[in-house]
Amino acid sequence: MTGALEHIKVLDLSRVLAGPYCTMILGDLGAVVIKVEAPGGSDDTRTWGPPFQNDVSAYYLCANRNKKSITVDLKTKEGIETIKKLVFESDVIIHNFKSGTMDRFGLDYETLDELNPRLVYCSITGFGETGPYQAMPGYDFIIQAMSGLMSITGNEQSGPQKLGVAITDIVTGLYACIGIQGALLERTISGKGQKLDISLYDSAVSSLVNIGSNYLMSGKIPSPLGNHHANIVPYQTFETKDGQMVIAVGNDTQFKALCTVLKSPEIADDSRFKTNSDRVENRDVLVPILQTAFHRESTAVWQKRCENNGIPCGPIQNMKEVTNDPQLNAREMFIEYEHPTAGLVKMIGSPLKLSRTPVKYVNHPPNAGEHTKEILARFIK
Repeated sequence: MTGALEHIKVLDLSRVLAGPYCTMILGDLGAVVIKVEAPGGSDDTRTWGPPFQNDVSAYYLCANRNKKSITVDLKTKEGIETIKKLVFESDVIIHNFKSGTMDRFGLDYETLDELNPRLVYCSITGFGETGPYQAMPGYDFIIQAMSGLMSITGNEQSGPQKLGVAITDIVTGLYACIGIQGALLERTISGKGQKLDISLYDSAVSSLVNIGSNYLMSGKIPSPLGNHHANIVPYQTFETKDGQMVIAVGNDTQFKALCTVLKSPEIADDSRFKTNSDRVENRDVLVPILQTAFHRESTAVWQKRCENNGIPCGPIQNMKEVTNDPQLNAREMFIEYEHPTAGLVKMIGSPLKLSRTPVKYVNHPPNAGEHTKEILARFIK
């Protein structure tokens, strides 16, 4: 079995998270990914820690498997020529330098398009390559703040909160991956590559989905709801006798079933709570009633009762519980790699499950320049 993208060669000039996450997905799908860094290694995440294992950072490992590494000095004429020679052999080039940097290197889209008209050229920047913010540097935390994500995360007591992971980097990496594959598919018809201009800011705003749509329709600025849902009730966390759990009631039938499980069927017949719209309007009355009921039993008891009655629910798990979860282990979501420096390392696996061209874990996250000689001999004629 071969990888779905085994015929694709990717030249990866990105670093940190959005770009490397995108190219790791392409590599998982079989693409040949060449990671380009400055001599000594210029991906900042190599030094982001602890934790480190034999001086290799967990952060770097999380987004750089299935790649080979070459070090090139882009400040020299020889380095630029090396990149141009690699472009001849590449299907995709991706970078996340600030807007204008690739132009100064002489590696702008127009120049590389002349060298290889079939090249898909993906630029990832904080704010995009057009507009008044194009020269501004973009970091996930800043983008979460500016995009509106932080304004709807947390609650009135906590104030605005960022998400626990660099979610705008991840979403941008996914959009870049989708765009690259779309451009490669179109190339099979036109025979031509094209440029992708992907920004963290655009991607973050797109992730507002229903919250953004609610505002555009109503003009009402959304407030942070913590673990509540803007459009569905009850869809939130509840405290139990010994902890917390999430109840995600998506329709009126499930709500009736929940009331039966709570041994309070009369709640479902109350005119204030009969439909989801009613429950959203009267959440301040309903939620305390439900919370009182949930306090009576343990999380495990409610979990079993809800599952037996078709009510979506789940415990709030920490990372230890997540890694021990039998479902995730059955789905092979945790893998082990032998790394030449770090030794045996554990990593999160790919969620992509393809029947004929499954994801493969071939190459460990490379040390800086580990494959320079191999790549030069293989790809530069």
